[in-house]
Amino acid sequence: MENMNVLMMNRRGFFRSAGVAGVAVAVGATMTGMPKYASADINALISEQVGQGTITMDKVLVDTPDKAENGTMVRIPVVVNHPMEPNNYIEKVAIFVDENPKPFIASYTFFPESGKVDIEFRLKMAKSSNVRVVAKSNTGALYGFTKKIEVAEGGCAG
Repeated sequence: MENMNVLMMNRRGFFRSAGVAGVAVAVGATMTGMPKYASADINALISEQVGQGTITMDKVLVDTPDKAENGTMVRIPVVVNHPMEPNNYIEKVAIFVDENPKPFIASYTFFPESGKVDIEFRLKMAKSSNVRVVAKSNTGALYGFTKKIEVAEGGCAG
């Protein structure tokens, strides 16, 4: 019986220690999950990802609703109306969501052989925010599109 109590104490001690370690890991993960960039630094992030220059709000179309019913599956279709010729083409498209914990979402690389810039993806939005799409041509010209998308609270847009 005495051995049984020693085992129970060791098992309890183990689970207590494991619980404390689990809480420490969870707190550490929360701290490292903090945003790398604040929304105020979105222009610096755009410059870092696509380069510096004036963004002309032209040629980029994003046909997404003004209000997303479900923030975990926001549909983002992107079309860039620009030639895709050997010396004049869109080489990169980058997507940013200002209020997400990590505002830089993705970038796509294109070549003249791509034929057309026409992509669609789904993203997760933490809350209502501006969605920015910036396209960079091989000549360095930047084209953009910005749209505020409202994310319905509780996943209900009604």
